[in-house]
Amino acid sequence: MKYIPLIGRILFSLIFISSGLSHIFKFSEMSQYTASMGVPFPTAATLFSGLILLVGGLSILLGYKVKIGAIILVVFLIPTSFIAHAFWGIEDQMQAQMQMILFMKNIAMTGAALMFFYFGTGPLSIEKKEN
Repeated sequence: MKYIPLIGRILFSLIFISSGLSHIFKFSEMSQYTASMGVPFPTAATLFSGLILLVGGLSILLGYKVKIGAIILVVFLIPTSFIAHAFWGIEDQMQAQMQMILFMKNIAMTGAALMFFYFGTGPLSIEKKEN
């Protein structure tokens, strides 16, 4: 049973780490999408958000400073959900449905990040080895 929280941390963190790497290494394409949403300084915003995603994801994965990593992800997810996935303003039903799914995914991940904030890492983590 002690491996269950570790598996959960790995699965949860993968989306943030892979997205962070995409934001950083494919920032040209990602910043075009960011610009299309009306975000100011899209290249800088894309690179900064990539770093946020990487730091938060690695924090959860490694089980190090998880409270900070979880809050970083929450602070990223909430505005991103409302800015990037505003499904309520889209006329095309297919696009609106897709954006609603992405919005709800972000809200669910926000809930999971809050659970990491509250409950911590589980027994197999860098934080537990330090104690």
